[in-house]
Amino acid sequence: MITLHHVPFSRSFRVLWLLTEMGQDCEIRSYDIADGSLRDPAFLAKSPAGRVPALEVDGKVLFESGAIVEYLCETRPEHGFGRAPGEAERAEYLMWVHFAETMAHVIANLNLQHIFLRDPAMRSPTVLKIEARRLAGTMQVMEQALADRDWLLPGGFSAADMMMGFNLFSAPYYVKMEPFPALRAYMARVEAREGYQAARALDGEQRFYAKPFYPFDAT
Repeated sequence: MITLHHVPFSRSFRVLWLLTEMGQDCEIRSYDIADGSLRDPAFLAKSPAGRVPALEVDGKVLFESGAIVEYLCETRPEHGFGRAPGEAERAEYLMWVHFAETMAHVIANLNLQHIFLRDPAMRSPTVLKIEARRLAGTMQVMEQALADRDWLLPGGFSAADMMMGFNLFSAPYYVKMEPFPALRAYMARVEAREGYQAARALDGEQRFYAKPFYPFDAT
C-alpha cells in the first residue's frame, strides 16, 4: 500500500494528482498545518522539515514533491508521464519540474505575508509588491511557452504539467489572470482532465485562502 501524507491544497496535491493519473491507489493521511500535527515526532521521522508531502512507497519513505514525482515516473515509466535520460524532451522536462519550486517559493512567501502573519502590522508592503511581480514574471514564462502548445512539453501532458499546473491554482489569489490568456486556457484543459478531477475530489477542503484575491497593497 502506498501512503501519502497530505495537506489539502498544498504541494502534496502534486503527488496525489500523479498517483491518480497513474491509477495507483493510496492511503491518504491528512494533516492540518495549524494544529501542530506536522511537528509530531512520528511525522518528523518521515519528513524532517515537518512539511508535506511525504510518501511511503516501495519500502521507502520519500519527501520533497519534485523528488517523489521524478521517482514515481522513473519507477513506473509505462504511464508515460516522465521523460527518461536520452529522450529528446528530457532537459526541458527537468527544467519545468524544478522551475515549479521557483514559482512555489514565491507563492509561499506571499502566503506567509498575507495568510500566516495574522497581524497586518507585521506585513511588508514592499515585499508584497516585489513578490507579486516575481510571481507574475514566472507566469509570463509559462504564458510564452504555452502560446503555441497545449502542454508544457511538445510531446504532450507530463509530470511537468502536474508540478507547474498545481501552482496556477494558488497564483490567481495574488496575480490577476486577465493578461494571461494562454494560462487561462491551460488551466481549463487541466480542470477538464479526469485524473485531475478525481484527485481534487480526494484532496480535501482548502483552508488557506479566505478571500478570492489578495492585492499587494492590502493592509
